[in-house]
Amino acid sequence: MIRRILLALLLALPVQAAGMRVVDDAGQAIELARQPQRIVSLTPHLTELLYAVGAGAQVVGVDSASDYPDAARALPRIGDYSRINLERILALKPDLIVAWVSGNRAADLHGVAQLGIPVLRTEARKLDDVARLLRLLGRVTGHAATGAAAAQDYARRLEALKRRYAREQAVAVFYQVWDRPLMSVGGRHWIGEALAVCGGRNVFSELDAVAPVVTREAVLRRTPALIVSGSDAPDVRAAWQRFDALPAVRRHAFVTVDANRLHRATPRLIEGVTALCEALRPYR
Repeated sequence: MIRRILLALLLALPVQAAGMRVVDDAGQAIELARQPQRIVSLTPHLTELLYAVGAGAQVVGVDSASDYPDAARALPRIGDYSRINLERILALKPDLIVAWVSGNRAADLHGVAQLGIPVLRTEARKLDDVARLLRLLGRVTGHAATGAAAAQDYARRLEALKRRYAREQAVAVFYQVWDRPLMSVGGRHWIGEALAVCGGRNVFSELDAVAPVVTREAVLRRTPALIVSGSDAPDVRAAWQRFDALPAVRRHAFVTVDANRLHRATPRLIEGVTALCEALRPYR
């Protein structure tokens, strides 16, 4: 009995990774001599994922938009989506940098790669990627059990959500990310997948780019019945109101969703997709 208790206690402790080799989402092999103790996160969703797997105490620096959980607000800032400050990163003496291939600028990724610090490049494009990243970050940071449990819980909630809205009727949706330039989501973005789960049809699903720049004329040609935007975008209703040829404008069909939940590949994405599904229901 005592041996079983001791074993259970040992399993609950963070794993001290020694000589770990990980192949990241960019296909590059990352060699870690030991479990990282000083981690810098370059995007908000990676910061949130690190806390979700139990590695929050190991995070020493984050980007300026990392605001969840509350503990992340007090951490040193190393830049934003437009520019990463390499000197600030070096001053924090990290032993691991976690980056997002599609979200961080190529120039910034090149810059951090020259610092001589291991860089874990991650990718998030599908709803399922959240569970995969929870497992990956849990294993890399020495919290494999916590990461696996969080991934399992996320996957369970996602499947329940898909079953709940499986028979919803499709409606043509233009998802506006930004106005200048006018940006949407392509077929490889999790928001497009979320729209499909909720009974929406992304009018730009044929585009391969994750967040393509589109023209107003292209939107008009696709005649969306609903225009959806995140809470961090400018007022889309005012921008489209004069285009009364659009079904969405004639029906006053505009929806705003919480960007912090739907635009970030974290466990809270389930809440964002659920809110999106409920917002779409009246327009089908």
